[in-house]
Amino acid sequence: MCGLTGFWEREVRDLPEGRGAEALVARVTRMSTALRHRGPDDSGAWVDEKAGLALGFRRLAILDLSPSGHQPMVSADGRFVIVFNGEIYNHRDLRRRLTDATFRGTSDTEVLLEAASAWGGELMFSEAWGMFAIALWDSLERTLYLGRDRLGKKPLYYADLPSGLLFGSELKALRAHPLFDERLDRDALASYFRYAYVPDPASIYRTVRKVPPGAFLVCRGGQSPRIVHYWTAAEVARAGLAARLTPSDDEALDDLDWLLRDAVVRRMEADVPIGAFLSGGIDSSMVVALMQAQSTRPVRTFTIGFEAKGYNEAESAKAVASHLGTDHTELYVTPDEARAVIPRLPCIYDEPFADSSQIPTFLVSQMARRDVTVSLSGDGGDEVFGGYTRYAWAEGIWDRLAGKPRPVRRTAARMMEAVPSGWYEAAYGAVRPLVPSRFHQSLPGDKAYKLAALLDAAGPDDLYRRLLSQWPDPSRVVLEGCENDGTTDIEQARALVPEFTERMMLLDLTGYLPGDILVKVDRASMAVSLETRAPLLDHRLIEWTWRLPLALKRRNRTGKWMLRQLLYRYVPPSLVERPKMGFAVPIDRWLRGPLRDWAWSLLEPSRLRREGVLRPESIERLWHDHQSGRRNHQHRLWVALMFQAWREEWSATM
Repeated sequence: MCGLTGFWEREVRDLPEGRGAEALVARVTRMSTALRHRGPDDSGAWVDEKAGLALGFRRLAILDLSPSGHQPMVSADGRFVIVFNGEIYNHRDLRRRLTDATFRGTSDTEVLLEAASAWGGELMFSEAWGMFAIALWDSLERTLYLGRDRLGKKPLYYADLPSGLLFGSELKALRAHPLFDERLDRDALASYFRYAYVPDPASIYRTVRKVPPGAFLVCRGGQSPRIVHYWTAAEVARAGLAARLTPSDDEALDDLDWLLRDAVVRRMEADVPIGAFLSGGIDSSMVVALMQAQSTRPVRTFTIGFEAKGYNEAESAKAVASHLGTDHTELYVTPDEARAVIPRLPCIYDEPFADSSQIPTFLVSQMARRDVTVSLSGDGGDEVFGGYTRYAWAEGIWDRLAGKPRPVRRTAARMMEAVPSGWYEAAYGAVRPLVPSRFHQSLPGDKAYKLAALLDAAGPDDLYRRLLSQWPDPSRVVLEGCENDGTTDIEQARALVPEFTERMMLLDLTGYLPGDILVKVDRASMAVSLETRAPLLDHRLIEWTWRLPLALKRRNRTGKWMLRQLLYRYVPPSLVERPKMGFAVPIDRWLRGPLRDWAWSLLEPSRLRREGVLRPESIERLWHDHQSGRRNHQHRLWVALMFQAWREEWSATM
């Protein structure tokens, strides 16, 4: 795992440094230095003075720790130059196929270079399995390729400016270039307020975009850059639905066992210490079980716990670790330690990001990094195997709402919203002992209000979009912002995938996963120079699961059915079957207590009026509602706070 950056300057007349080789190296070195946290082990720069092109790199050494793994790296024939962030899990297979190549080292980076020399730059991307962001310069064709892995594990930003092209693993690298344009994209900000992240391919800046997952950007001198898709989840879904498999349950479980074992063992290759995050849930327990089954010594596992009731998964993780025989480390974090992370979030995440589980994700990464350099995770299980609670919500709620008049539903919603949150908490507390443990719920007041917001949905897809929305109408809070609310994506998915639950899974795979989950883990782990790998996001596994009947993924409205059955071969059900908690912290309480002054200083109405980006009245109303205890608006307020904290850190031009 590393950090890459660079630029291709068309003209630099406004820069006093000029365009000589030394000036190019100086500029790209400033950019790569901003990514030092992603690669503390080594650095490098390479320039093509005539073209005005520069590549910069920061290395976190994982494979081939010798100097032969140094980047930027030049191919044996001298034609291609590469900077590469990530891991190629089939690099040994590719190396065997490249029979005419002469290799100097054992790194997967060199395999990519020789694959480009043998097969061409474009084919190299589709042949590589793994997680990656790649910048590849073809000096013969004067062509630059900027490519990203199939699921969007690794980030890659670019800015196509009149003066040239800037690119990098994080925005902070682009900001270090003197020609960077820091104007805010208010439309992207409006989308951020809906989803709590900036959806691909937009960024928080007007001139910056993200290379889409499964695609590469082709840049040739004198031509506008173009995007080429070599793999898309939508095409995988279409092909899978057209060629359904009908295996028995046992056949499917045996195939899944083989696929996951192979995905896990490929991700266990490293020349540095390796471990895994373990929450005690289905996904991480499955990954750790298969790691331990293929390891000759105890696997290192890591979890953090909180003393706060309803937020602690450490006890479940410890029980799973004990059963599997891992070398387990747990750390109980105090509220003060968790809150101490908050001032660092704008710099870690680089653009507004408001999934509050970013805090424990950073803390568990920080803890793991003390002992290992690579950690496997269970990310992707919910999207691939239909595990999100919202799928059951959407399925059950729409079945009951369909056919009922919207005015009646709207009246019921208003009645539910008029009830104070405390009443729901007290009522649920009274009946909870009578409810089977598998149906226990956390934050019942929040869920009641979320249900109210769904009652007048126009249809199942509108209901799904509301489930994802933090601010249901961002135009009420972002001045002059016109969001992309995902309607077009939903319509395209509806045409492709008729079944509602599968459609939600596809939309999460292409939206929520790369925009929220993968961003959260990448930035949190790379802030402490820890590489994370996600076996459940192996693209071969995803292609296979889309050919399976939905009943193998969701059965009796229980998600991850097939994954659960496979896990039971390794871990007793009693250790992993429990209510889904998520990876949360009590932001609601903190905003009424120790974070109150900090939050109010960022959201104070006179400040918002002076800045001219957010509508003060919308936020002030929610703030007072939250402080009174009548409603819990932690998620909406956190979205506003993370934007304000980001703006204060980076001072973007509004």
